[in-house]
Amino acid sequence: SFDWNDGLFDVTWSENNEHVLITSSGDGSLQIWDTAKTTGPLQVYKEHTQEAYSVDWSQTRGEQLVVSGSWDQTAKLWDPAVGKSLCTFKGHEGVIYSTIWSPHIPGCFASASGDQTLRVWDVKAPGVKLVIPAHHAEILSCDWCKYDENLLVTGAVDCSLKGWDLRNVRQPVFVLLGHTYAIRRVKFSPFHATLLASCSYDFTVRFWDFSKPNPLLETVEHHTEFTCGLDLSLHNCGQVRD
Repeated sequence: SFDWNDGLFDVTWSENNEHVLITSSGDGSLQIWDTAKTTGPLQVYKEHTQEAYSVDWSQTRGEQLVVSGSWDQTAKLWDPAVGKSLCTFKGHEGVIYSTIWSPHIPGCFASASGDQTLRVWDVKAPGVKLVIPAHHAEILSCDWCKYDENLLVTGAVDCSLKGWDLRNVRQPVFVLLGHTYAIRRVKFSPFHATLLASCSYDFTVRFWDFSKPNPLLETVEHHTEFTCGLDLSLHNCGQVRD
């Protein structure tokens, strides 16, 4: 176990070293940890001026980049081998809750914000690539489809999940309703192109298949407190952590 002097909001594993992970903290900092060395963080990055709420390690080949999102309304790009951020992405007008790398397109990430927009960025170009006014409420989570480079899903305080095709963002390609409180996290399945999971402040985890007429597959109600996070196993198609 590792100790830090503030709350830790997110964690991401290195894509090239099984012992290395990065956490993001309420004091605005990122910490690099090595599970083989339990003496403390290898490095601490302190540039965000408010809570660092999300962090993600790039998954495309040939890149070792990390993106973080903060309540200071900025996203920052990091190379773990460099002691400071490579650049800062500005444009959101509210808290950034989620920053997620595309699993398909090198240098491309998405961000979800309290300003009710989903945004897509290219690290090789200044400024935002695409702004999607996705909900009439704060957006707490987003994720990329593992099988379609143009498809993202958002989850919001309005209790809805919406799918977005980047080639035509005027209307969502699907809307999933059923949660009764804000959706805290949404994840696409690594094994099925149309399957996803969500968790909510309504204490439930729900599984969906947006290709079906009745998309809600299952509702899991074993939690007695807010369900704040979940992920699907890359190795076992039936395993979920929440």
